[in-house]
Amino acid sequence: MKKIFLVFVAAFLFIVSVTAQSKDEQAIRNSLNVQLQAWNNGDVETFMQTYWQNDSLKFIGKSGVTYGWQNTLDNYKKGYPDTAAMGKLDFNILEVKRLSAIYFFVVGKWHLTRSIGDVGGHFTLLFRKIKNKWVIVADHSS
Repeated sequence: MKKIFLVFVAAFLFIVSVTAQSKDEQAIRNSLNVQLQAWNNGDVETFMQTYWQNDSLKFIGKSGVTYGWQNTLDNYKKGYPDTAAMGKLDFNILEVKRLSAIYFFVVGKWHLTRSIGDVGGHFTLLFRKIKNKWVIVADHSS
């Protein structure tokens, strides 16, 4: 009887763990979809809502490391001043991996279709759960 109880408890904990991970992973994928829609609507401010609004946000791009949410927003606005420069964004998510209860790692490809010339590259994102919300705390896009 004790063995059956332990098997039941282990199965229950496994199901709870898988359910929690899939809910968290879906929340992260939803955040990326929010970004995609916002970008394609020319709305950089909404695109940035998926990032941690903190001076410790880290963005690594072709110009080096940028710290802080406002600095990252300013760089996006400078680099993509209008919808022609922004183009239409598409993601290809290659991996979404839980690192711990509060961290996820995402790897993917991005592509901008633009009248001024297409561009694309890869990205890695570190998501952290802060105040019950998944936010990007580090972004390396190249």
